[in-house]
Amino acid sequence: MKLSKLVGDRFKERPANCQIESHALMVRGGYIKNVANGIYSQFPPMKRISQKIEAIIREEMEKIDGQEVLFPVTLPGSLWEESGRYESVGSELLRFSDRTGSKMVLGMTHEEAAVQLVREYANSYAKYPFMIFQIQTKFRDEARPRAGLIRVREFTMKDAYSFHTSQEDLEEYYQKCYDAYNRIFARCGIPEVVVVASDSGMMGGNISHEYMLLTPAGEDSIAICPECGYSANVEAAPSIIQNENKVPMEGLKEVDTPHAGTIEELCNFLQIDAKNTAKAVVYQRNEDDSYIVAFIRGDLDINETKLTKAAGCEVHPAVIEDDSVLTAGFIGPVGIHKDVTVLFDSSLKGIDYLVTGANKPDKHYTGFQVDRDCPGAEYVDLAKITEGSICPCCGKPVIQISRGIEVGNIFQLGTKYSKTMNFTYTDENGKEQYPIMGCYGIGVGRMAASICEVRHDDYGPIWPITIAPWQVHLCCLRSDDAACKEKADELYETLMRQGIEVIYDDRKVRPGAMFADADLLGVPVRVVVSPRNLAENVVEISTRDKQIDKQKTPIDDVIAEVEKIIQKLTDDVYSHVK
Repeated sequence: MKLSKLVGDRFKERPANCQIESHALMVRGGYIKNVANGIYSQFPPMKRISQKIEAIIREEMEKIDGQEVLFPVTLPGSLWEESGRYESVGSELLRFSDRTGSKMVLGMTHEEAAVQLVREYANSYAKYPFMIFQIQTKFRDEARPRAGLIRVREFTMKDAYSFHTSQEDLEEYYQKCYDAYNRIFARCGIPEVVVVASDSGMMGGNISHEYMLLTPAGEDSIAICPECGYSANVEAAPSIIQNENKVPMEGLKEVDTPHAGTIEELCNFLQIDAKNTAKAVVYQRNEDDSYIVAFIRGDLDINETKLTKAAGCEVHPAVIEDDSVLTAGFIGPVGIHKDVTVLFDSSLKGIDYLVTGANKPDKHYTGFQVDRDCPGAEYVDLAKITEGSICPCCGKPVIQISRGIEVGNIFQLGTKYSKTMNFTYTDENGKEQYPIMGCYGIGVGRMAASICEVRHDDYGPIWPITIAPWQVHLCCLRSDDAACKEKADELYETLMRQGIEVIYDDRKVRPGAMFADADLLGVPVRVVVSPRNLAENVVEISTRDKQIDKQKTPIDDVIAEVEKIIQKLTDDVYSHVK
């Protein structure tokens, strides 16, 4: 490809509204263009990167007996009604009606379509196990798209679905896919991806894992134990609390606490530690706006994912009106209105002295003890795990919290979809059974953007050789010099004949502009032809990662040297593939 003909411009200025570096570099480098909020078109460099990522994914999916299929982007709402998700999924699912008035959706995930495709075919145990996968456009009506391709509304994703006749068979295949994902990310140049336990959310199922690329630009928080290697998304990580009773038990006593409606104000007024308060965090059910009050130790925060699971319904932060049954700022479990659902976090267990609201303006109770004052109270884990928390695996108080981007996920779905969609097969004893399913996803554009986020310098991306848009960037510094142009043209033709992917900058521009564009394109190997070098019968070769910097190579040896460097860069990537 000649750069003079490449569609898309590159520019120096950082674009406005780019929150992270990968977004800015992809816009500056002529990779993507915004079409609408969270929707992008791809210029040729980005399309080439995506195709290479997809090719790696296909190879690894086929190695574990995956069969590629293709589902529609537009699906009938009736399919989602079968699974129950047409109503249960929120506004992220784009619903509309066609010209006949039939309900339709844009697919944000394709479990329903996968079941619909195979439920007549897979009616006998002899057809199992099998896995189908697709690489397809999806649409999720994300409320807050951000960070370029990291969180978008329209995206390309590989999703796979496996079908099994036993939990044991699912677990065996789940491990195969688990390993295949590690190979995919290593082959794409990000072997440092970590696997963390996660919450399965709207997907359902009991076991799920996320593949996280750790970076400060990440939108997810990951709990990691440096001692034993435990890792989990903070949404799924258990919060283990060991309480010390530094304040002796007292009887329940109502005290005046004027204008102390927050934990900070309360602690300052009574001169107590937040660890000796029972904080009320209030939510409302989405379905009817009824109140749920979660009581938690005052120095901790509620994990909304855990709360939603404990409540068994979708919730939102509460709005407490003046005529509400709750007294904002002074809410406590003793004497709370009977229509309010009360939950106690495990962090309150075993504390002999707590201060909590008295459900009256400017009043609190001191000496509160959950088991004594709320007989029969049950504890659930509702708290966010924090830095320095106790590791759920090794028991040491060394948890570290890191940021990460989710680049892939895998779920053991069980029979969630086969049961709701009446998908059965006949087993070897002639009895009808529900197939057990697994689900496995990777976002293609998100992976490309994530790689850019962790593989860049101040000048542009540093693409791994396995997914780079081209392998070689050939620069002719003086295309107006006949000898220089002739030699660069000759090298361009020879590189292409050797099957080497090359982008050739044949433009009449200043060297500074040429090299700035080369940095933004991030191609691994750079070959520079100039009159000065030709006078010495050499060209300059360098690599984008600076492992090789302005190596002078005789012209007759250029092709062999380039092939050698490409092979080394490839071997470096594959040295991490297990």
